[in-house]
Amino acid sequence: MAAQKGKDLLIKLDAGSGVFTTVAGLRTRQLAFNAEAVDVTNADSAGHWRELLGGAGVRRASIAGAGVFKDDASDARMRAVFFDGSSVILQVVVPDFGTIQGPFQITGLEYRGDHAGEVTFDMALESAGELAFTAAA
Repeated sequence: MAAQKGKDLLIKLDAGSGVFTTVAGLRTRQLAFNAEAVDVTNADSAGHWRELLGGAGVRRASIAGAGVFKDDASDARMRAVFFDGSSVILQVVVPDFGTIQGPFQITGLEYRGDHAGEVTFDMALESAGELAFTAAA
């Protein structure tokens, strides 16, 4: 896979009935996958090396983004989802890799502004259910 432009990594929010709109104004975005290991090491473990139980543990995905306000509709939708405490279906499009889609909950929403600059926001989201991956064509 050749180098990709960071601006092509997109976070899309379900605007209702399966229509996805890109969260506007994002300058940085990050997607992380994590899995908890289940340690089953015991006194009989070969060479006293740690053993992990395959297929066990909890998997999760985290999304973070930061940017400037640009689109009233996506900003209002993010605020509503956060204050409702509800989950929303997101798509994360990774160029030449694929699309990850599933439920996420906004766990952090921060606003800040400098005296002589624009108002910016940071958001953090955590997966709230099973995610699906579709490889890029």
